[in-house]
Amino acid sequence: MKKIVHISGKRKTAVARATLKEGKGLIRINRKPLNIYGSELARLRIQEPLLIAGDIVNKVNIDVNVKGGGWQSQSEASRLAIARALMEFSGNKQLKKDFLDYDRNLVVADVRRRESRKPNNSKGARAKRQKSYR
Repeated sequence: MKKIVHISGKRKTAVARATLKEGKGLIRINRKPLNIYGSELARLRIQEPLLIAGDIVNKVNIDVNVKGGGWQSQSEASRLAIARALMEFSGNKQLKKDFLDYDRNLVVADVRRRESRKPNNSKGARAKRQKSYR
């Protein structure tokens, strides 16, 4: 029986769901191969956990479905999901340590979110209406 791992990663409003199966090393984001997905910067960010993991990547196929947010949040959510999936698949404590040493956001999600807009205020979350008393 093949081992299958389902993991999700979040960044702001972007949610990435990664499915990792035993295979030949194919990586697809939203059904597109990684080498033609998005901008070069997004590809490089997504490849970081793959480079750190090393040989494990050649033994698995990774499919990531990502929705919401912008391109940068989507790439951050994807790399988090991929890193978590690789850690669970391998069960290697050293891999988790390597991810933490490189960047903590490969293991732990960034919980910061956009502050909501307040009522009776057209500008934004914290802007206040200017008062004039005289």
